[in-house]
Amino acid sequence: MSELRPSEVGCYLTIEGEYSNTLYMEGFSQMLKDPSYCYKFYWLEAIVNLISEGIQNTTFNAIIDEMICNAWYSVREFHIHLSGILSDGLVRDGLERAVLKLTELSDLPANASKVEIKNAISEYNAQLKASKEQLTNMVPGRALAGFFKESEEEVPWGSSRRLTEYVRQFDSTRIRLPYIFGDSSKLKKEVYFNSDWMEMIQDNTVNILGWIQYEKVKWLQNNNPEVPGLIYKLAPMDEKMRKLNHVHKLWDGILKLCEIRDVFTGNPVTAKKYDVDHFIPWSFVMNDELWNLMPMDSSLNSSKSNRLPKWDPFFERFAGNQYVMYRLIHEKEGIHKLYESCFRDNLHSIWAGQELYRRGNSREEFYNILQKNMRPVYDSARRQGYEVWNYTAPTSPCPI
Repeated sequence: MSELRPSEVGCYLTIEGEYSNTLYMEGFSQMLKDPSYCYKFYWLEAIVNLISEGIQNTTFNAIIDEMICNAWYSVREFHIHLSGILSDGLVRDGLERAVLKLTELSDLPANASKVEIKNAISEYNAQLKASKEQLTNMVPGRALAGFFKESEEEVPWGSSRRLTEYVRQFDSTRIRLPYIFGDSSKLKKEVYFNSDWMEMIQDNTVNILGWIQYEKVKWLQNNNPEVPGLIYKLAPMDEKMRKLNHVHKLWDGILKLCEIRDVFTGNPVTAKKYDVDHFIPWSFVMNDELWNLMPMDSSLNSSKSNRLPKWDPFFERFAGNQYVMYRLIHEKEGIHKLYESCFRDNLHSIWAGQELYRRGNSREEFYNILQKNMRPVYDSARRQGYEVWNYTAPTSPCPI
């Protein structure tokens, strides 16, 4: 027996309590080691959540339902690929495929609650059966591999029936495992949690979930290298985290001095009847940088949602409005003070401060700097699967 050490699982997990004399903590520390697919993280996360609720006996089906709920928001809202994509463009991870299948079957929004998701899973359970059964093939048993590493016997990974018996025998004669399996098959297969492991997990739920998230984020970032701010894309965030107040005041000041036309409609933006919105969706960039924000007709904001505008012709119009703001920042002291108020929340990109908003840029230079830095981010969002908003441009172009 050995104690779970932070060096084995990362600094995010510190187990409190006298468990090292009774539980094989090193085996637990290996439960997320060498994953082939992301659903290994979601499997353990689901188990910890169920145990934290006091559930001692459950089924593969209930655990997988919990996994789908936990993965739903990241896949739907942010187009995160849980284990990357194959060379032919198909989704690699079975859990992601299950989420996408439920998306096809239901009208659930990206921010649906767990209750809504579980109700939809129940409604379409027959259609989801194949996708869910695929998730039972390897992870439930393979997650216990760290407990078996010093065993001289060969683990019967290829047979569900023999593995079930092996796990039971190992648990009763060698080392107590966090869970063992019942005799049912596929999704009906029972999972029985050990009471001592339950106590340890309940006492350390926050630390354990932090460890799982830490390892999950490392895996997801490796499989989504172009996605910024991935750690913030695992669960819904509070809308209050968006910092647009100072940017709104900046555009209010600009509107008092000159006419600004809506990027999409071409109509003049009306004070107190516009929203400040992101050209490249906030759900992708996960920031409120000034260079990506624009005054927008309030009636169109919900229609655009988290989709990308067409690059042509809308980027040129967006850049035109940005240049008007840039010019006034350097010509009007009052606008410059409003711009300075944006420093803390909306001006963190080094290139924006050192290149885009520096004094002396011509219209062409400003446009080229903005395009050079925004186009790669836009293209990354497209590759990640963000849809293009099919808004019909007005017939009369917006002057810039």
